[in-house]
This record gives sequence, C-alpha cells and structure tokens, in this order.
Amino acid sequence: MKLLPADAPWTHDDKSVVAIGVFDGVHRGHRQIIHRAVATAQHHGVPCVVVTFDPTPAEVLAPERAPRLLDSLEHRAELLGEIGVDEVRVVAFSHEASQEDAKDFVRRVLVESCRAGMIVVGEDFHFGKDRGGNVETLTTWGEEFEFETLALALLGDGERISSTRIRECVARGDVASATAMLGRPFGYFGVSVVHGDARGGAELGYPTANIDPSTRLIRPGLGIYAGSATLPDGQHYAAAISVGKRPQFYENGEVLIEAFLLDFSGNLYGKPIDLEFFEFLRPEMSFESVEELVEQMGRDVARTAEIFGTSGVPEA
Repeated sequence: MKLLPADAPWTHDDKSVVAIGVFDGVHRGHRQIIHRAVATAQHHGVPCVVVTFDPTPAEVLAPERAPRLLDSLEHRAELLGEIGVDEVRVVAFSHEASQEDAKDFVRRVLVESCRAGMIVVGEDFHFGKDRGGNVETLTTWGEEFEFETLALALLGDGERISSTRIRECVARGDVASATAMLGRPFGYFGVSVVHGDARGGAELGYPTANIDPSTRLIRPGLGIYAGSATLPDGQHYAAAISVGKRPQFYENGEVLIEAFLLDFSGNLYGKPIDLEFFEFLRPEMSFESVEELVEQMGRDVARTAEIFGTSGVPEA
C-alpha cells in the first residue's frame, strides 16, 4: 500500500475505484465502504484508492471545536492497507483548500489524479467550498466525467456507527463499546515509550511504560484499564493501564498514560509500542496509604491477566 499526496501523478494504466472520506478510526461503518470499494476494484482488476484528509477540515476551520482523533494518519493508512486498499492519497487540507469549488476538487483530485471510474462514499458525505459537494452532485458530475457514484450507510449490525459516537465512548472510559463499533480495540500504535517520574518500579513495585501520544489524539477517561501491549518484536503482553493524574502523589498532576506489562522485564525507553485498551476496571482514586494503593494495584493486575486471557490476544 502506498501513502501519497492527493495530486501525485497517476502511474497505472487503468481507472480506479475511489473511496473518499476522513475515515477516522476506520470503524465498522467505514469498513463497509472500503470493503465494497476493494471488492469492486478487484472484480474489475483495477486499483482501489482512498482519498483522505490530513489535517482534517475541522482541525483547520474550527480548531477550538475540532475533536481529537481516534487514529494517526499513519495508522489509518495501515488499517486501510490491511483491508486491501492499494493507495491512500492525502489531501493536505488548509484554509486555501477549503475555498476550492467542489466540482474543481472532483476534477483535479478524483478525475485527473486518481482516474476515478467509480466513487464510493458515505450517504451523508459533503465536501468542497460551503459543503457544496454531496452524493447528488457527484452523481450529476459523474455523467460529465464518466464515473459512477455509490453511496452507502455507515452501519454495523443495522446500527448507525460514527466516529463521534466512538470518541464519546472513549472519552467516558467505555472502551468496550468503542471496541464493538471499531471492530478492534481502541489504542495507540507505534508510540514511543518516554520517561516518567520513575516511581512505579522503585516505590510501588510495578514499573510502567509511559507513553505521550500526539495531542491530536483522543485520551480515554481517567481510570484504570485492562489491555495489552505489543512490542517491536511482535510479542504481546497483558497490560494494566493507568490514565490519570496520580492523586496519591500530586494535588493536580498532569495526565499520564502508564502501562504495567505483566511478565515483562527489560528497557523500553525510546521504543515504539502498540497499546490497546480492552476494559475499564475502576476510576482513578487516592487511598489512605501507599500500601493500600499497592494492594489495589495487585488486584488490578490480577484482573488484567484474567481479561487478557479471554480476549483472543495471543499470549506472550
């Protein structure tokens, strides 16, 4: 799978099937669109292309209200490639780009750069200046530019799925519901381990891998989670994950994401890991003593091991 600028030259002899959208999270509703585009492209023996946006229109046009994202562009592209997409073409969205007429965008990106023979979108997709492009206009312009338009609902088991709903679940700690809509666990992927305050191992007996995801990515609600960590060598470990301000030690600490990897020993600093969230265990809280905190951490770790063992994630 290739990750290219939207207007990169077309290097294939055939036309393509193009799916267009932000596709944040590549959730189960998105996957219906992508699977349909991939299947159609394979049936006709032509490339399947996804056109997406980075930064997203919301980040550019309303940064104060723009939601944090479920995935980085790189992980989004990786997920699309796993489904069978041949190229992911990225529109570098800007204020200038927002003023481009929808028809001009279709001509420049979808027709001239991607050679679209079919365009697959969500049924409520809008694009271009003043959101002037939609399924109806695409269908009309398809007659002029010689492409078909297919619009699909973003459904999963008959229920409408949206990135907004998934973000709301993640933000309140309901990662299990987020997983159901994503079709995979919510998490952070390829994020480097950074230094924390070194209290976990020395003082508490539970050394943690600390990560600092991009500020563009959403944070789960404060609390303790059961999950897993995948290391660069492909090994999987159960992980008890804390998203919190460490009220036992700080009155108003910064939010940290820390993961204790069960049955792991070694140095992870500077290494990229994948951290997935399976289940919310409990809210963040302070205890009467550090000893009580450590006892609770032991219970959290034991529960994490149970959940990991029934999650379908390969044991290390």
